[in-house]
Amino acid sequence: MEDAGNSLWAALALVLVIEGLLPLLSPGGWRRVFQQMLALQDGQLRFFGLCSIVAGLLLLWLVS
Repeated sequence: MEDAGNSLWAALALVLVIEGLLPLLSPGGWRRVFQQMLALQDGQLRFFGLCSIVAGLLLLWLVS
C-alpha cells in the first residue's frame, strides 16, 4: 500500500511540474489561453475536462 501512496504523490508532483511549465516559459501565452478558457460555456469546459480524463485514463491503461 505504501508504494501506491508514493506513486500517487509522484503523479501529483508531476502534474504540478507540467502545469507550471507554460506559465514559466510563456506567461503571455498562458494568460491568453486562460482568458480564452474563461470565455467558454460551462458545457464546453465540461467536455474539455471529460476529454482530459479520458486521455489520462487511456494513457494510464497504455503504460500499465
